This record gives sequence, C-alpha cells and structure tokens, in this order.
Amino acid sequence: MGDSEYPIDDLDRNIIYALQQDARHTSASAIAESLDVSARTVRNRISKLEESGVIAGYDVDVDYEAAGYQLHTLIVCTAPIHEREEIAQRALEVSGVVAIREVMTGADNVHVEVVGTDGNDLSRIGRDLNDIGLEVVDEDLIRNEYTRPFHQFGNENVETDME
Repeated sequence: MGDSEYPIDDLDRNIIYALQQDARHTSASAIAESLDVSARTVRNRISKLEESGVIAGYDVDVDYEAAGYQLHTLIVCTAPIHEREEIAQRALEVSGVVAIREVMTGADNVHVEVVGTDGNDLSRIGRDLNDIGLEVVDEDLIRNEYTRPFHQFGNENVETDME
C-alpha cells in the first residue's frame, strides 16, 4: 500500500466503477472500449491503483446459505478505543470470522461478520472474541446483503452509452 494519497482522476473513477460492478467478468478491453481509451491505458491505470492501495483487492461474494451455512451472523462488539485496531486484527484469527469492521463510535465499535456451523459453533466464536478483549453486545443473523458501486466513481455518460 502506498505511503501517500493517490490522486485519482475521472478515468480512474470510471475504471473503479466498472470493476466494482463486476471485476471478474470485466476485461481491460471492455472498459477501454466504453471509455474510448486503449486497453493498455486501462491496464496501466489499474496497476497504479493497485500499487497505491486505492484498489486493495478483489473479493469473492459468497452466499453462505447457498453453500450450506445458515448461521451467517453479525456480532456487534465493544473494544477499548485505544486497543480497537489491534483487537480487530486479532479477531481475524478466530475460526469462523470472515470480516471485521471498525466503527468510529465509542461503544459498539467493532462489527464482526462470522459464519457458524451450528449454535455451539456460534457460542465458541463469541467466547473466542471475548477472550481477545471484545465485549459482545449483540448478535444478528444476516439474511441478505446488497452492494453496489459507489456513485461518485460512475460517469453518467458511461451508463447511458451502454443502453
């Protein structure tokens, strides 16, 4: 990840938007064609965005229920603010934890997304989180999650060109 902020321009924003829509099935050539630039330009920009840390990775969107794991759960926790980041990093090592979000509040400041195989497994995950310094405040089963690209990255002209 880069040490300084990478100044993105409109071309970068449109490339990010296209990748957020479907990175797996979107080629540099397709992005280039929609933006009227060369595929090489798009590949170079993607490399710079990756090197600078603007693009931090490409995630697989897993439907845990379809995979046979019914207990996809959000566990809301509280961590001491001065230890929040360190504890959140350690929580990633707990078996069953799939994502961590640090939230900028005093309480309920760590959201832990977990996948459990059964109730006993969820209880074990809760104990493990407690053992590393997280106070479990609430647990909610996740029914569905919906995402979309950030609108500031999109160029309205690109969307209308595709219609």
